[in-house]
Amino acid sequence: MDTLTLWQLAALAAASALVGFSKTAVSGANTISLAVFAAVLPARESTGVLLPILIAGDVLAVLVYRRHAHWPTLLRLFPAVAAGVVAGTLFMMWADDATVRTSIGAILVFMAGITVWRRRRAEAVAEPGAEPGADDRPPTAGERLKARSYGVLGGFTTMVANAGGPVMSLYLLSAGFRKLGFLGTSASFFLIVNTSKVPFSVGLGLIDGHSLLLDACLLAFVLPGAWIGRKCVDRINQRLFERIVLAATVVGGLQLLLT
Repeated sequence: MDTLTLWQLAALAAASALVGFSKTAVSGANTISLAVFAAVLPARESTGVLLPILIAGDVLAVLVYRRHAHWPTLLRLFPAVAAGVVAGTLFMMWADDATVRTSIGAILVFMAGITVWRRRRAEAVAEPGAEPGADDRPPTAGERLKARSYGVLGGFTTMVANAGGPVMSLYLLSAGFRKLGFLGTSASFFLIVNTSKVPFSVGLGLIDGHSLLLDACLLAFVLPGAWIGRKCVDRINQRLFERIVLAATVVGGLQLLLT
């Protein structure tokens, strides 16, 4: 903290507020926060500083949207996510910052393109008047494979760069979740996943006394961001919501690729 300028601290504070906003309004927008933290701090160490801030945002989001979580979807994802987290931990043992940024950026941009293609294809064959949304019918073999693929990628990207939000967003959009179900399911998912990452991050040396001291100064900015997000979310219609999520994913991916 002693080496950070006032402007750098202000950028980190704004990025922390954006975490709160993204958790209660536009999931995936915190890829911008990820880019800010990686620009101000060393990219590898920034993931350890950002993780407690993300967990604080997850707690606030769960308090607001816990009734809208779709647990059958979560239970399908968790085994694959665990495998992805382990793979991400192994990757972090040898990958440098440039490799991390390039890998995650390429994955996000590619998956955003796949999601747009899948949604346009689904809209073309949808029955008139049909409302997309999650249900409790038994998943098909294709849906199980998709859940496993997104789960592994989500676990990998969240461990490597705290960038699992866009992957989860793309999965929930492709599954047809409406806005509140999307936010509730995403909130519960990331509270569990991010909390489970703490021992791995400590073991890798990404979380220590210095990072926690900086977190203590930044956590106060998460709450107002979450409050603003909750006030805004009811004013965003479903189609605009989906477009904002996809745009935030692409911007975050390109930022990682180009820096």
